[in-house]
Amino acid sequence: MNTTEEKEYPFYIKAAAVLLGLVLIIYILFVLSDILVPLAFSVLIAILLNPLYVRLERVVPKFWAILISLLAALALFVGLFYFLSTQINTFVSSIPLLKTKMNAILLHAGSWTKTHFGLNLQKQITAITGEIGKGGMLRNTVSTILGLVGVLVLLPVYIFMILYYKPLILDFLFQVFSEKHSLQVAEILSETKGAVQSYMQGLMIETVIVSVMNSVVLLIIGVPSAIVIGLIGGLLNLLPYIGGIIAIALPVLMVTIVKEGFSTQLIVIIAYTVIQFIDNHIVVPLFVSKKVQINALMSVVVVLLGGALWGVSGMFLSIPLIGVLKIIFDRVDGLKPWGKLLGDEVPTEHIGLVWQKRWDRIFKKMKEKKELEEKLEEKTDKTTGTPTA
Repeated sequence: MNTTEEKEYPFYIKAAAVLLGLVLIIYILFVLSDILVPLAFSVLIAILLNPLYVRLERVVPKFWAILISLLAALALFVGLFYFLSTQINTFVSSIPLLKTKMNAILLHAGSWTKTHFGLNLQKQITAITGEIGKGGMLRNTVSTILGLVGVLVLLPVYIFMILYYKPLILDFLFQVFSEKHSLQVAEILSETKGAVQSYMQGLMIETVIVSVMNSVVLLIIGVPSAIVIGLIGGLLNLLPYIGGIIAIALPVLMVTIVKEGFSTQLIVIIAYTVIQFIDNHIVVPLFVSKKVQINALMSVVVVLLGGALWGVSGMFLSIPLIGVLKIIFDRVDGLKPWGKLLGDEVPTEHIGLVWQKRWDRIFKKMKEKKELEEKLEEKTDKTTGTPTA
């Protein structure tokens, strides 16, 4: 008797164990979100800064190479923030006009819905106003700002430590696996680093291009604060499929507030649709890495799950993280089917025919088995003298 034979557990036990493990992982990710979200952003930014850091390390000490890389990223962020602040001033100056127009639209909508549906929107507006007066919105705003400041403080610290201790982290990853898997681990790390760098750089280029196209179109149409709205649309475009739909809503709302009629809204929708077509069929294939390609179904599901778990940050982090998981799945034999499920390679007709032939063989064997059982049963009946129907 072979005592080393592994015990085969029933399917329902395996399924329950997997579901329990997933629940525990999701619960841990949710509870530790305040720590893991800035850490995840830091890892992505550190990977993005790694080529600059490696070049600088050849000519200056390690500490200064990391510090110069961080200062370069900080300068880029400050420049972008300054540009946005100058544009937002124009947007803020038009808030009184927007507020007056919005109140008129809400009053008109309230009277229309009350006349046709018997709904009194005035009570809802009063309730919102009362909540603002109680300071609920103020508390939420202050809490959000404090949380953002905390993340901005943690990010440079995390990035510095990740780059500084990179050899220690890599050595740990190699030692935690057996020596026979060293080559496989090296391939996964190398491919992951290259894919994330290429993917993040492509996303930055795509964001700039889409933001410029949005801003130019909105300036031509005559939408107020066109540059700010165009840049917001470019940032929202980082969220696959969902972000593009949300990005259209902001200029349409702005046009509805400041202009009469509905022709301008239609022009905005058509223009954004054309921009999305150019982005999906020209910009993305040229600049966004082909190494991290997730199919549309999984992209939408993963973005929604990331939003439910970590909010807006989770929506932005979901695609790079799931791309890293796909690279790992493609390299591990037992997980390759999951990598194919995440990828965008749809089986061709020939593969479909192979599966059809397999199903035909299965059904043929089942039919032959049934016929054999019927013959054996008939033979048994004749042997025992039992009349057959």
